[in-house]
Amino acid sequence: MKLKGKLLEAFMLNLGVLMLSLGVYFFKIPNGFITGGVSGWSIILSKLLGGITPSWLLFIINFALLIVGFAVFGKQFGFKTAYCSALFSVLVVVFENLFPLSQPLTDQPFLELAFAILLPGIGSAVLFNYAASSGGTDVIAMIFRKYTSLNIGAALLVTDFIVAFSSCFVFGLKTGLYSVLGLVCRAFIIDSVIENFNLCKNFMIITTEYEKVKDYIIREVRHGVTVVDAVGGFSDDKKKMLITVCRRSESARIKRKIREIDPNSFIMVTNSSEIIGKGFQLG
Repeated sequence: MKLKGKLLEAFMLNLGVLMLSLGVYFFKIPNGFITGGVSGWSIILSKLLGGITPSWLLFIINFALLIVGFAVFGKQFGFKTAYCSALFSVLVVVFENLFPLSQPLTDQPFLELAFAILLPGIGSAVLFNYAASSGGTDVIAMIFRKYTSLNIGAALLVTDFIVAFSSCFVFGLKTGLYSVLGLVCRAFIIDSVIENFNLCKNFMIITTEYEKVKDYIIREVRHGVTVVDAVGGFSDDKKKMLITVCRRSESARIKRKIREIDPNSFIMVTNSSEIIGKGFQLG
């Protein structure tokens, strides 16, 4: 990986952990929202045991699950997750000392729930996108994804539902229902953010000027093209269909150039969040 790519990855990992920490400390812990994860376990256990802060419980539980992560995913995943997990726990402790909270920031629980979902959800999605996690049940969810057909959101829903539901008995029915709602929304947010990170455009182009279009995509855009013979069902005209994939940022200029080359071209563009191959994901 080039230096620029490594720096971008490091920045995104730190940003993801920061968003996660802000959401957990300022919005989840004060309200008792349990949307799953080790943060949920730590909030419940802190309430039941007393005398142990959620930040310390975060550290202890994450450490145990990190061992599992090393065993299943290898050193690279383990290093990233160990770093993010440690930073997550440290940031929560730092926030606890710098900004002690004895009650929620506002008197609007639904507003606080929105931030308790959005910040950790987006933060977790950023980490997942770089093959890392904040530890805890994220590790369990990634194990589910590796060995089953479940996606990340569904796996998190399975692993975290019991934790969220238990908040009904610890913090009351109202907080418990908020927690279950937050858990479901978090799963959708994570999948949606990951899909948008990796969103690509799949082009199917029917044109009589296929040589010019093909040369432009290969030489200027530097993507591969598959050429398929096509026959018009109405006119019986023989044409060529070009199939190519590009990143979202490239799609507008490709469409514009194709229309310049052949105004009568027929272009079909679809979204794809998983492209595996050279120049994209490597499987």
